[in-house]
Amino acid sequence: MNDFAERYAAAWCGQDPASVASFFSEDGSLTINGGEPSVGREAIAEAARAYMTAFPDHVIHFDKLEEADGRVRFHWTFEGTNTGPGGTGNRVRFSGYEDWLIGDDGLIQDSQGNYDEADYHRQLQAGPATEQSRAAR
Repeated sequence: MNDFAERYAAAWCGQDPASVASFFSEDGSLTINGGEPSVGREAIAEAARAYMTAFPDHVIHFDKLEEADGRVRFHWTFEGTNTGPGGTGNRVRFSGYEDWLIGDDGLIQDSQGNYDEADYHRQLQAGPATEQSRAAR
């Protein structure tokens, strides 16, 4: 499962939404923070494309996996600069996880993604980093 998770994170980093969707069963679903589910590979690819467009330099780090109650929890950290159309130019770094139900085909049947939206929006709206704050990192 670790290999699957590493390849999944790499697919997110590859700027190819169809590659991300290929990790899901044909009728698989992705729900982010309890929102409307993206069902089917085409819809999942569009959900991935939205993040890839907004953050062209993004990186998804695979942090760890946990298994419980027949599901796998994929923990990740997202880093990127919001330079896509209408972007703020701000860099964000936030962590979250996806709870996966793996189907009989060995692919993700259902993914329930979660991250701290308040922290994400705070970073998006925080204003561009100054040279001094960049040097402090």
